[in-house]
Amino acid sequence: MSKFTKHGSTRKQQRGIPQLILDWLIEYGRVTRRRGADVYSFDKDGRRRLRRDIGGLAYNRLEDFFDAYVVLSDDGNVITMGWRLKRLKT
Repeated sequence: MSKFTKHGSTRKQQRGIPQLILDWLIEYGRVTRRRGADVYSFDKDGRRRLRRDIGGLAYNRLEDFFDAYVVLSDDGNVITMGWRLKRLKT
C-alpha cells in the first residue's frame, strides 16, 4: 500500500483511479524520471505482461484504466495521479 501526499490523495479521489490500478502501474508500468520524480505509465510491453498475468477477460474489463499514470517521490510517496490524454514524452 502506497503512502500519499495530501495532493496525491486528493488527485486519486478526484480522478477515480482504483488502488489496484496504482499497484499495477508500479509493478508493470514503465518508469521514467521527470523533474526529480518517477513517473509510471503502461507501455505496450507492460500491458502485454499484465494481460498475460491477469487473463484476457479481466484485462478487457479494466482496459479503460490503463491510460492512467502515477508520479512517485524518491521516498515512495504518491505525489499525483492522472490520465494520459496524449503520448508521454520520453
